[in-house]
Amino acid sequence: MTEQQAEHGRHRFERGTDGPKVIVVGVDGSDSSLRAAAYAGGLARRQGALLAVVYVQPVLAAGAALGVPVAQATDEIAEDLIAQIREAAERVKGIFEVRWEFHTFRGDPFNGLVQAADELKADAVVVGASEQAGHRIIGSVAVRLVKAGRWPVTVVP
Repeated sequence: MTEQQAEHGRHRFERGTDGPKVIVVGVDGSDSSLRAAAYAGGLARRQGALLAVVYVQPVLAAGAALGVPVAQATDEIAEDLIAQIREAAERVKGIFEVRWEFHTFRGDPFNGLVQAADELKADAVVVGASEQAGHRIIGSVAVRLVKAGRWPVTVVP
C-alpha cells in the first residue's frame, strides 16, 4: 500500500451511514418513559432508524418468596405496554411511519437496558427522567447510563 493510499483510507467518507440505525428507548409505563418513547419515535422517524422499545421486567426474589405472583404481574405490564404502543402506532399510521420492535429483558433496569443496547447494537439510548426522589442520592438509571459512556444517552423530562 502506498503512502497516498494509506492517507486516503484514513479519511474515507461513508455515504448513507450518518445518524443512528437503532435507537433503544426504555419504557416502564411511567409518564416520563412514555414521553421518552414519543421523543425517540420522532428521532427514529426523522433518521430512518429502527426504534427498539425495551421493557425490563424486574426480578423480585423477595416478592416471589412471599408468594406474590411477580412474574405474572410484570408480564401483564409488558402486554399492556405493547398494547399501548401498538395503539399509538395505529393512530399515526399513514401520517408517520416508524419501524419499531418491542423487546423484554429481565433484571434491574440499568443492566437490562445495557444488555438490550449491546444485543441490539444501539447507536443511541433514550430514557425518561426518574420520577423517584431517592434517585437524586443514589443515582438514576439515566445517570448510570450516561456514566457508562457507551452510547449517546438522551434523558427526557
